[in-house]
Amino acid sequence: MSIVGAFVASLQEHPINVVLLGIITYQASSLFRLSSSSSQSQGSIPTSYNESYNWKPEKHPKCTVWKRYTPKTLEPFSGRDGGQILLAIDRKIFDVTNGRNFYDGMYGNFAGRDASRGMAKQSFDEEMLTPIDQAIDKLEDLTREEVANMQGWVEHFTGKYTVVGELVENGDD
Repeated sequence: MSIVGAFVASLQEHPINVVLLGIITYQASSLFRLSSSSSQSQGSIPTSYNESYNWKPEKHPKCTVWKRYTPKTLEPFSGRDGGQILLAIDRKIFDVTNGRNFYDGMYGNFAGRDASRGMAKQSFDEEMLTPIDQAIDKLEDLTREEVANMQGWVEHFTGKYTVVGELVENGDD
């Protein structure tokens, strides 16, 4: 018996196979229709969220490479002249550029710096910042509450901003 004959005999013996064959045929044809129609309409994808729920930006978003920063290499990322704003908390570097309003305001002295002590102590004072040519603050004198407070800020920033690197000692980059 040929393959076609066996197939026809199977359909006659078990009528449910006819239904299953119909479902498989429909699914396969819709799969092919979907792929051919999407490839033809590539040029008509909207480039604004105002035009459609599904849209493609005009250009690819800027990619960030995770890297190691020292206090000296972090300092230029203070957002001056509209540039990128990075800051460190507990040796994690966050890209806070999207929060520019905060980092041009009262948090401004943390931009491009290690903000760990200031975040732990809830202080925006300049003395909370370690000079960039000195070793990274080991934070050994912080109380448990201050360490917990700093960790709370790390969690908050991790949920809100992108971690783009780690803070290492000068000369270790």
